[in-house]
Parts: sequence; structure tokens; C-alpha cells
Amino acid sequence: MRHRYSFLTLGLIALLLAVASCANPGSGPDGGPYDETPPRIVGMTSPQDLAAAHLRRGKTRITLLFDERVNVADAQDKIIVSPPQTEQPEVKTDGKRVSVTLLDTIRPGLTYTVDFSDAITDATEDNPLGHFTYIFSTGEQTDTMQVAGHVLSADLLEPLQGILVGLHSDLSDSAFTARAFDRVARTDRQGYFSIKGVAADRPYRIYALQDMDGDYRFSDKGETIGWSEEEITTGAYPDVRYDTLWVDSLRWDDIRVIPYTHFTPDDITLLAFREAAQPRYLLKAQREEPEHFTAYFTAPGQRVPVVSGIGFDAARSLVEQRSAHLDTITYYLRDAALVCRDSLAIAYSYEMWDDTLGSVTWQTDTLELRPKVPYERREKMQAEELAKWEKAREKRHKRGDYSDETPPTPRLTIKHNIPNPMPASGSTLLTFSQPIDTCDTQRIRLLQRIDTTYCPVPFVLDSVPHNILARRLRAAWQPATQYRLEVDSAAVVSILGLTNEVLQSDITVAPDAAFATLFVTLPDAPPTLRVALLDGTGKVAYEVRPQSGIAEFYYVNPATYYLRAYDDANDNGEWDAGIWATRTKAEAVYYNPTALDLKADWDYDQTWRLNALPLTQQKPQQLMTSPNDSSNNKKRSTAHERNLQRLQQRGQR
Repeated sequence: MRHRYSFLTLGLIALLLAVASCANPGSGPDGGPYDETPPRIVGMTSPQDLAAAHLRRGKTRITLLFDERVNVADAQDKIIVSPPQTEQPEVKTDGKRVSVTLLDTIRPGLTYTVDFSDAITDATEDNPLGHFTYIFSTGEQTDTMQVAGHVLSADLLEPLQGILVGLHSDLSDSAFTARAFDRVARTDRQGYFSIKGVAADRPYRIYALQDMDGDYRFSDKGETIGWSEEEITTGAYPDVRYDTLWVDSLRWDDIRVIPYTHFTPDDITLLAFREAAQPRYLLKAQREEPEHFTAYFTAPGQRVPVVSGIGFDAARSLVEQRSAHLDTITYYLRDAALVCRDSLAIAYSYEMWDDTLGSVTWQTDTLELRPKVPYERREKMQAEELAKWEKAREKRHKRGDYSDETPPTPRLTIKHNIPNPMPASGSTLLTFSQPIDTCDTQRIRLLQRIDTTYCPVPFVLDSVPHNILARRLRAAWQPATQYRLEVDSAAVVSILGLTNEVLQSDITVAPDAAFATLFVTLPDAPPTLRVALLDGTGKVAYEVRPQSGIAEFYYVNPATYYLRAYDDANDNGEWDAGIWATRTKAEAVYYNPTALDLKADWDYDQTWRLNALPLTQQKPQQLMTSPNDSSNNKKRSTAHERNLQRLQQRGQR
């Protein structure tokens, strides 16, 4: 009878606690504080029971019982079993209970871990349980060592979430592509991983893998990969950490010293990338305008595609504009009769490569290219435009205005991009609506203003790499000086015979005092390093090759910048990913976390040691572009953060 009353009393106490908890969720602006307590495990399947189930070859099911209702978020992405399972485990949630059923048959003599990461939270305030791992063994001993670190994108040094990280006790290079990992973990939002249940008596090789087909090995060229060339040897030693107890965001209450076992290595950094040699095929070919068509490829190529015209001579009729890597090629028609055709047929031969072929092949497709607006519709639109002009001319004649008697005709348009402010080292980009056939530079003038008059000065028009529609105007610009660019009518003729209208544009070169100068000393710079100044959005504003270990930036617009560098090992002027087949790693990338606030008419000296900080601490938060940090993917604030916000709001009243 005494036991019955004690159980009844305990039940009433539990009920009162539950009511108190439900009555104070902190949901209103004047309610009590939000519950910051994470869910607590009050019961679980015994590891001994799992070992016994293994001996009976029964179903392997792990059950966790909590002190409150819980949720499991992104189970397929966050919960991972090691050694890796062929079939994904089955995860179920029922109130305060979470169960995980392993669908693969577990093997003898192994340590198994079920890593829940931060998937488990309470159902009320999303307080996370924390990085919880369930561990059991089917052998006589349980392996307890751990290996931890981070995975970053090799090009941007940003954390990669959801990347698989695996260990191989087979130290041969072929293991990464031939067999599944021995032990695995998955990275969290900060790119952090921790592989648990590792044996202490053997070396390992470690890899990062975006496993697209679920086979736990590198088997698809489209998978993101990374690896360490060093062998991993586990270790452990007793250590302590300090936990600060805060009263609020400004005041601390106490510092606790917590002993723990420090497992090593725990500072591994893997740099992950997708190989540049991606499957290449023709994505699409389309004729946006009657005067040109464009071929789009999925990856760069080595050989220029060949066009054979069906019913016309392609070599005489087409002018090509090729991108730097031959992944986008535009063909401009120089024959007006072809422009009028509503259907243009070609035989198109190009490089193609995919995993099934295993080598580059030469593919030929027959393409029929049609403009979006057919010729009949274009003629009708031109007739409507002419009728509109003639009606306007009749109205002008009634007013006695005979100034414009030339009907509208297509003209070659010229757009000019003048930097603002324009430095003395700058240039002006002229862009034409069609490729140029002839350009009479005698009918183009650059004039410098001296007092109240304009005097001709020398200039050059340079071609622009990979852009046949543009020319770059360069001159010996003088600081704090005004210029005028004049282009006579019909000075430039396009491949279709269009000519330009008269163009006159003023150019103002800013004084040198309007710019900043920056010198960056790099004591540990490799000889092939390139250094860039990034603007606040992470775009490259200026880029130079250091000379004698110093990167010099002249005529820099005043603004806030960040420094980024990469080792251009192949000297092609751009960052390159690695290649697993040759064990070539991605080109090294570095960031300086310090913002540079450059002001006009100032010279700045900066010393930057590329390896002064670990790669995980280099990239400034202001430049993070990972989708994991975008506003659309952010989780709601924690209960602790909401409590602090409430205290601040009350303090402001």
C-alpha cells in the first residue's frame, strides 16, 4: 500500500511539473522565459541487448526515451551509421521515443556507432540535444577513439554541410574508388565532423566525399572530393575545458572546469572540390536573334567544334566568338541572305566525354536553328515602324518642319563603358552590336581639353580576348584632365554592312589624389601566387602578381576591401580544381580576415603571412556565401537568444 501511494505521489509531481512546463512556454511578449533546457535521455536500448540480438540474428533496433516530446529533423541527412550501411536506417519518432532500425545485417567483431548529430530537439522550443552518438560492439571490445576536423570548399574556404567523411584502413590509393569506407561521419552546418568508434591500433587515410550514389566510395566524376596525403594515427590524453555560465549577454556568473578525454587528431582540414574534367556534352544550341546562334556545353573543351553548313558555306558565312574554355561559342552570320532564313541547318561536330565512354569522342549532330521571331513577323514589325515614322513626318510637314527626311534604318550601335572615377591607368571599353568588318581610325578622334580648346592626342584600339564585339580604347591619360571621344558617322562597318551614327562622349580622368595605394608584403608567398582585392560582396576588384614578394595595388577606389590569394601553379590566370587520377590537389587559396578600409590620397602598407591562421579561421564572415548561411536557410533563433531579446526589450521600456 505504501508503494502505491509513493507511485501516486510521484505521478502527481510529474503531472504538476508537466503542467508548469506547458503553462510557461514563453510564447507571449509578457510571458515567462522560454525553456532553454534540452531534452534529456531517461532510457535507451542496452548495448548488451543489441549484442544478444546480433547473436540471435534478430532485428537491430535502437530506442531512446526522453523526458519530453522530441522531434527529429533531417534524419536522412544527419543520422549516419558507421560502419556504413547499404540501406538507410529507418528512423521513427513517437512522442518522447525515437527508434532507429538498422536494415543491414550487423557483422561480428565490430564497433557500431549511430551518430545523431544535432537532429534531435525538443518539440516546444527546438532546443537541441547536442551531438549525441550511440555506440555498441559486436565483439569482445569497443573501439573508442575519435577523429575530428572540418571540411571546407577548396575555392572559397567555406564550410561544407552534409559532406561524408570516411576512414580507410587500406592505405592504398585504390581504396577510395574500389571499396566502401571503414568508418564514416557527416559534416554539420559549420563543416565540422567527428568520426567515432575508431580502433587505436592501426593507421588510416581520410577522405571527404559528396556521395551522390550512396556507395561510400568515389565512383562519379560529379562528386565533390577531398583527401589528406598524411596517414591518420589516433591518440588520446586527459584534458580540461572551461565552461562559462552567463547571467545575460554581458555578465558571467561562474566558470566551471570540466575534465574530459581529448582525442587526436581533432584539427584535420579537408579541402573539397569537384574535378574540372566534368562530363562534356552539348547542352543546347539556340538562335536568340536571326543574326547569330550560340552553342552551350556542360564543360570546357580542348578542340574547337567544326560547323558544316547544309546548303551554305559555313567557313565563309560565320564569324566565331569563343569563350576561354570553349564551353560557350557564338556564331555570327555575315551573309544577309542567311539572316533572312527562318531555318538554318548545320552539321555540328564537337568533343564529348562521359563516365560510360571513359575517353573523349568526336560527336556530330545535325541541328536545325530557328530564330524566336520568324522572318515574316520581322518584316511586319519593320513595316509598322516605317508607317509610324511616315505618320510622324506628315505631322512635321504640316508644321513646316522638313528637318528629318531619312526613314529609320538599322544602325550599328556603340556602347562605351567609362570607369567612374577614371584613373590615369584606366581604359574605355567600346562594345558594338555586331562584329566589326572595317574600322577607319582616321574618322575616330580622341581630344584633350587644354584651357578652353580640345587638341587631338594619340590613342590605340585594342582587341579584347574572347570578345569580338569589343575594342579597348587606351591612351596616355593625364590626371585631372578632360577628354572627348568623337566617332564620325559610318566610321565603323559591321560584317552585315551596318554603320554607326555619330558618337560624341566626354571622358574625365580623376586626379591621383582620388585613389588609394596599397602595398602588401607576403613573406611566405610562392612564386606563382596571385593576390586580389575583393569588394564587400566578394567580387574581385583588382588582381596582381606579386613582384619580389610584394603585391602592389595602384589607383584603388576608396572603399572597404578584403584580401584573397591563390597559388596559380599552372600560371593560367585562374583558380583550378584538382584531379584524383593524378593525385593533383586543388590550387591553394588563402584569405586575410582583416577588412582594409582604404581612403583617398593615402598609401597603405600591409604584411600578410598566408599561413598565420588555420584555413578554418581565415575567411571573413562578411564574405561567406554558403547557402547554409543564407537567410532562407537560417534556423529560428535559439530559446536562449529569444530570452536575451526579451530582456533587452523589457530594459528599453
